[in-house]
Amino acid sequence: MRNYRCLPLFIWTCMFHMVDTTPVQEKANSHLPSKKTAGLTTDDNKMLRRTKRGWMWNQFFLLEEYTGTDTQYVGKLHTDQDKGDGNLKYILTGDGAGSIFVIDENTGDIHAAKKLDREEKSLYVLRAKAIDRKTGRQVEPESEFIIKIHDINDNEPKFTKDLYTASVPEMSGVGTSVIQVTATDADDANYGNSAKVVYSILQGQPYFSVDPESGIIKTALPDMSRENREQYQVVIQAKDMGGQMGGLSGTTTVNITLTDVNNNPPRFPQSTYQFNSPESVPLGTHLGRIKAYDPDVGENAEMEYSVAEGDGADMFDVITDKDTQEGIITVKQNLDFENKMLYTIKVVASNTHPDPRFLHLGPFKDTAVVKISVEDIDEPPVFSKISYLMEVDEDVKEGSIIGQVTAYDPDAVNNLIKYSVDRHTDMDRIFSIYSENGSIFTLKPLDRESSPWHNITVTATEMDNPKQSSHIPVFIRILDINDHAPEFAMYYETFVCENAKPGQLIQTVSVMDKDDPPRGHKFFFEPVPEFPLNPNFTIVDNKDNTAGIMTRKDGYSRNKMSTYLLPILIFDNDYPIQSSTGTLTIRVCACDNHGNMQSCNAEALILSAGLSTGALIAILLCVIILLILVVLFAALKRQRKKEPLIISKDDVRDNIVTYNDEGGGEEDTQAFDIGTLRNPEAREDSKLRRDVMPETIFQIRRTVPLWENIDVQDFIHRRLKENDSDPSAPPYDSLATYAYEGNDSIADSLSSLESLTADGNQDYDYLSDWGPRFKKLADMYGGDDSDRD
Repeated sequence: MRNYRCLPLFIWTCMFHMVDTTPVQEKANSHLPSKKTAGLTTDDNKMLRRTKRGWMWNQFFLLEEYTGTDTQYVGKLHTDQDKGDGNLKYILTGDGAGSIFVIDENTGDIHAAKKLDREEKSLYVLRAKAIDRKTGRQVEPESEFIIKIHDINDNEPKFTKDLYTASVPEMSGVGTSVIQVTATDADDANYGNSAKVVYSILQGQPYFSVDPESGIIKTALPDMSRENREQYQVVIQAKDMGGQMGGLSGTTTVNITLTDVNNNPPRFPQSTYQFNSPESVPLGTHLGRIKAYDPDVGENAEMEYSVAEGDGADMFDVITDKDTQEGIITVKQNLDFENKMLYTIKVVASNTHPDPRFLHLGPFKDTAVVKISVEDIDEPPVFSKISYLMEVDEDVKEGSIIGQVTAYDPDAVNNLIKYSVDRHTDMDRIFSIYSENGSIFTLKPLDRESSPWHNITVTATEMDNPKQSSHIPVFIRILDINDHAPEFAMYYETFVCENAKPGQLIQTVSVMDKDDPPRGHKFFFEPVPEFPLNPNFTIVDNKDNTAGIMTRKDGYSRNKMSTYLLPILIFDNDYPIQSSTGTLTIRVCACDNHGNMQSCNAEALILSAGLSTGALIAILLCVIILLILVVLFAALKRQRKKEPLIISKDDVRDNIVTYNDEGGGEEDTQAFDIGTLRNPEAREDSKLRRDVMPETIFQIRRTVPLWENIDVQDFIHRRLKENDSDPSAPPYDSLATYAYEGNDSIADSLSSLESLTADGNQDYDYLSDWGPRFKKLADMYGGDDSDRD
């Protein structure tokens, strides 16, 4: 059986020789258990037990901030297996091993190679082991121990702020807390008094004090006044070692401000104020300012002014200027020098936010006397009213008086007044005024429907001093007279279905009237007396200013009658009674079974019966193509260069000139005279159009006779319009001539087209008398032989 022995490590430090074991034991107790039991086995297998000392071997203590020249000795690691022959090697690992703490691997001595600062690191945890140099095996299990840094007083107390700012109300009692300052010490508070801080005041007495333990600054004097002194600077010291001699200290500055409380009443700097005012100043005019002074600030200095008493309390008022805390004297009522020349009022200035704690100091208000002298001036005329309202009927005759305005001179002189109308307010000159007495009369007829109100301005001027004048508004209301007849309120597009039944409502009509009767409108609807009984429709008066149009027969036909005209007589009940006749146009339309309109044109019925949708689209496409071809042809024709009839004046060759007329030949100059185109007698009204078939059944429409000397272009345009709107024109393309052909030739027509209509043979012997130019025609038509051939 193999025996194991646990050999203790023995530690020697210089500290253990200077410090009693009892405090070391107490400090060790705060980190590790107080006792450990180690067991040893002897040769007879009896277990021996030993209790270690309370300070324990595995904790070292070392002072910080070592200033010696040599390294600081910490302690020694040793095992009873070390025979001193150098076979064992001591190894140190953990916090700072090798850099801060070094160990002699032969002897086990531990030294601190650097100066240590407890405030940076207060303890180090290391592990030690002993190994056999030859075998490399551990002869002792790895053991952990602690090196704790003992504190020294090397840090002075430091305040959390270099400068504190605080405030306390003035008039505070003794002991009122102002602010708490705090200082911290980086030294170990659990070791000695290095971190025990005590506060004291170095500057600021006798006004303030500080609690030595808590650092709370308090007031030391009663009733400190802000008005006497507002700012205080207090210096506080914090000292460690409990304030004992040799302790380190730090200071801070505290700026303390006394805040204001309302402990001062307002005061006027003088007891009497004097102001002057002209008697003609308008209401609300500022006459002057007065001010009471309050040593307080902010809302504690805010005050309000009021009129307490005096013979001018009803004439004047005082308002408070919140920005400047001044009282403004204003005019409350119109002043009159002739009635009173001097007024006296008392003005009170009082705090708006009094502090109940200081009411015992006295009333927080003050009073001043204000005297106001009224000055006499030349005043303009004064009207008896601030405005005038007049009413007049709209049918009043021109020159009728509709009302009167009056004004007077308030001065003692009592000058005469003349009146006039400001024409800027009566641009149409509808009204005028008698300058002597102010009577207003009309110059033009009135119409309430166009202008129900007229607002004019009347001016009153002193005759001796035209600069003194006054203006007054005059509101003229035009009263209504029943002079307008009622009429339809809108244009009605009314239709009736072909399949309508008798008694069916097809339209409800309402009317409007420009008049405005005082009892409201009341309208009545009746058929016109010329047609008291309409066979197609019935007019029903709904007794609510509307009328209903009802069907009277069963079914309507668009082919027979597409549109009906229904006259309705409308009249009111005012005096005099006004009436009018409104005609309602009713179209006959095709409807579905629900009465919804589908079509109202007879042409649409014919087209829908003969042409399908595809055929209509094809026709539309053809029309579009034809229009495009016409546009292209016109564009090409415009681009052609027109050649002149005669190229040169020197060219004497015969030229053919086309006149496009049917006159009497080259010698007939009258046929081409432009004057003949202006002669309306040249038109043949009774002749039929040659482009119309003789068997046509269309009726020829007579044209409207033209005025003499009508313009040719206007004449052509009229003829074009007449033929376009002529319902008797054939439905196919035709050629119509829109120009006159001049006066009739003495030879009549040379054409043989109408020879078939003659009763017998015509005589053409007169052609031989016309000269050689008509010889050919005489040979062709003249003589019986030619006819027989």
